[in-house]
Amino acid sequence: MATFLYRLGRLAFRRRLPVALLWAALLAAAGLGAMSAGEPPDDSSSMPGIEAQHAFDLIDERFPGAAADGADARVVFVAPGGEKITAGPGRAAVAAFVADVADAPQVAGVADPFDGQGISEDGTTAYATVTYEVAEDDVSGAARAALESAVDEARDAGLTVEAGGSALESSVSAGVGEVVGFAVAAVVLLVTFGSLAAAGLPLITAVVGIGVSMFSILALGSALGLSSTVGELAMMLGIAVGIDYSLFVVSRYREERAAGHEPREAAGRATGTAGSAVVFAGLTVVIALAGLSVVGVPMLTKMGLGAAGAVLVGVLVALTLVPALLGCWPDAVLARRDRRDRRGRGSGWRKGRTATSYDTGPAGTSPAAGTSPAGGTGPADGAGHTGPARLPSRTSPPDRTAPPSRDTLGVRWARFVLRRPVPVLLATVAGLGILAVPAADLRLGMPGDEAKPTSTTERRAYDALAAGFGPGFNGPLTVVVDARGAAAPRAAVGEVAAALGATDGVVSVSPPRFDEAGETAVLSATPATAPTSERTKDLVHDIRDRRPATEAATGATYEVTGTTALNIDIGQKLQDALIPYLATIIGLAFLLLLLVFRSVLVPLKAALGFLLSVLAALGAVVTVFQQGHLAGLFGVEQTGPVMSMMPIFLVGIVFGLAMDYQVFLVSRMREAYVHGEDARAAVVSGFRRSARVVAVAAVIMMAVFAGFMTGGEQVIRMIGFGLAVAVLFDAVVVRMAFVPAVLALLGKRAWWLPRPLDRLLPRVDVEGEALGRGRPGPRPVPDDEPDQDLTRV
Repeated sequence: MATFLYRLGRLAFRRRLPVALLWAALLAAAGLGAMSAGEPPDDSSSMPGIEAQHAFDLIDERFPGAAADGADARVVFVAPGGEKITAGPGRAAVAAFVADVADAPQVAGVADPFDGQGISEDGTTAYATVTYEVAEDDVSGAARAALESAVDEARDAGLTVEAGGSALESSVSAGVGEVVGFAVAAVVLLVTFGSLAAAGLPLITAVVGIGVSMFSILALGSALGLSSTVGELAMMLGIAVGIDYSLFVVSRYREERAAGHEPREAAGRATGTAGSAVVFAGLTVVIALAGLSVVGVPMLTKMGLGAAGAVLVGVLVALTLVPALLGCWPDAVLARRDRRDRRGRGSGWRKGRTATSYDTGPAGTSPAAGTSPAGGTGPADGAGHTGPARLPSRTSPPDRTAPPSRDTLGVRWARFVLRRPVPVLLATVAGLGILAVPAADLRLGMPGDEAKPTSTTERRAYDALAAGFGPGFNGPLTVVVDARGAAAPRAAVGEVAAALGATDGVVSVSPPRFDEAGETAVLSATPATAPTSERTKDLVHDIRDRRPATEAATGATYEVTGTTALNIDIGQKLQDALIPYLATIIGLAFLLLLLVFRSVLVPLKAALGFLLSVLAALGAVVTVFQQGHLAGLFGVEQTGPVMSMMPIFLVGIVFGLAMDYQVFLVSRMREAYVHGEDARAAVVSGFRRSARVVAVAAVIMMAVFAGFMTGGEQVIRMIGFGLAVAVLFDAVVVRMAFVPAVLALLGKRAWWLPRPLDRLLPRVDVEGEALGRGRPGPRPVPDDEPDQDLTRV
């Protein structure tokens, strides 16, 4: 792996112009495809395998032409100053609204509040339901404009008028998440690298990668049904990993230049070592995201695959475009001090000098790599098992003219943890455990209009209906009665309606609406509690539990659906799929990390650390968005259940990102251990080389995720908050404290691998042992010499 990527990096460096033009062509082609593509579809609520979805399908079958998922709008009228809406100007304004909207385009019908049960008991509030002939994504602009115009006229008559429903969605401010994330990333990179070029290169390559990904999603949106939500997630992750992956390659390139390698050699070695970590880190993210397809939720599958594609593009950009741009500006990415020193020394590269790619000593020393055979096994431990190949560590005499080195903060912290591993381990586990406690109170649901800002008309309509008709009025249950097996279908439907009305927790049941054959009916049952209440969930289960007795007594069966029941079923399905999903991604990632680190305990430790961080993140989400603690600080206006997809969504993304940091940090530790350092010193070396870069990458990723909290949609804020705190817990607490503490306690046992596995597993050489031995050749390769064929590795 390392040798192949080494040659790929050198080839991209030498052929920098064709590589850059190739990416520019890909970006242009994807952009042209996006411009010529149709509008992306709206998010689909289709959910195969649940009762609510089956009932929707039954309505479509038995009531042709009246799509169960067709667009609708519910318009609420409130009389001013406690006046009655049933008389005077208020009644006339409502009547005029009904007449105007009935003649609007695509309208199938309008329910006049004065002809049915559309008036509240106190007579101050009324509502009219507008149904459309088409689905919500097919409602034309003219139809929406006609509805808005009628609403404005009713307001001009002195009424308070608010509208909700799928046909009249108010646009919510998208926020400045991308701008905030990029701004913070630019500042952090500039402070870290001390070079505008080094700070700008990861940003430029991230823009190219996310541009290719987003344009591709837009181009394929209509054909594959990729909604805007797929693009939102792809952008969120594409920006984060795109910057991080490029950052790791650029940082390693600077290290190799500091070790004395000429630019092209440094680019090859950076791609061969850091690029190997990028490949396997990217694969873990792809596994976690593509694994969302096992859940069986079409929308979640598309979101996962779209984001996985963006991550793959980010990996390819880091392996090809980054070394190509380094070839365009080989010295510009170096720190100002290094550039000044090189100008003082001339070219900074002496022909015939052979520098190693590995340096674990202080400034002024140059440890050389050992010469053991590639992939050889090390000495057996006390249990008769083998560890990774160990290369003897040899150090050349120090350069007496070099300034004394100072330990970095990462090194000092690593040594602190090594001295006190037990207290640090207990503190991290206890701290994350306390943060995870609220996750036990997790309630799942799909936030609706009640979770929107009070500045939107949907939220105000929701509140007006709840005040006038009761909290359950916003979440009626649709009951589909199939009476084909009953001797008297209409009588059986009447008995079912009576049983529903007698159920504790049901306020009212609407008259049945029959199909043409008179054998299928649709009823609407209004609960006494809000749609997101646990009592409403219990009511749905209670109605379904009574079905066998009702079927035995009447010969008719029924199913419960509607938005409220659909959300309850979705939450249950996702909850049931969480354990199989976890087992799938952890199992696959364990095998991948076993291959990368050639250790059994290191992947196990990575999985345990991930569980700690994701549970703590879920606890934080529950604390803020469900329980309301610190809600105002994060712009949460209305607390409620956590979005049903959030846990499994958070698990998938955080697992992939957690393995990113695991690979980047621990691969440097294994690299040090393989090259001859003892287990404890290897931990220090890993922190010396990677701690700052991992911390910078985590800050950038947190900034990108936190930036999405500036958006108006609470669902997006919830996702951004959950991912930001998860990265904080995993990168700062788990990887910087939990990991070194566990490795300190395990010692060399951390790298234990049974002999049968050692012989069975292929060797991928992530840490670049072949490069450390001087292969592909011990001599410095001139910059104008062509590379070997990449296929001969």
